[in-house]
Amino acid sequence: MAENVTEVLTGAGVLAVAVAFAAYAGLGQGLGTPKGGYELTASFRSVDGVSVGTDVRLAGVKVGSVTKLDLNAESYYADATFTVKDGIAIPDDSTALISSEGLLGGTFVEIQPGGSPEMLAAGGEIIDTQGAVGLIQLLMKFVSGSSDKSGTEP
Repeated sequence: MAENVTEVLTGAGVLAVAVAFAAYAGLGQGLGTPKGGYELTASFRSVDGVSVGTDVRLAGVKVGSVTKLDLNAESYYADATFTVKDGIAIPDDSTALISSEGLLGGTFVEIQPGGSPEMLAAGGEIIDTQGAVGLIQLLMKFVSGSSDKSGTEP
């Protein structure tokens, strides 16, 4: 009888540690409930590497996260919805682009603020966007550009 109680208590302890670890990991990845904020949208040609929960950064600082990705059936662009923390005003002529932390780094949505005195309201859309650029595409442009000689050399 005492052996069964010990096994049950040990199992409950292991389960409690697993739940605590999962909660900690979820909060560390920004999957917790956002504390305030407002939604903005943007349409991108390509959102390679971006998924729900991806960071939204302004000047390298996380100011929100992507909450929804959908394909626009009319334009064939990816419509991204993301939150921005309350108190951070985004000018209406800002640019949203898909950036990466380096050659092998993660991907994030970067907001480059414009100079307009008008700010985007909740539910607003960032019109100026730049989609993800694949590493293979960059390498192909580099290779084709470096081998393309105009023939004007002496």
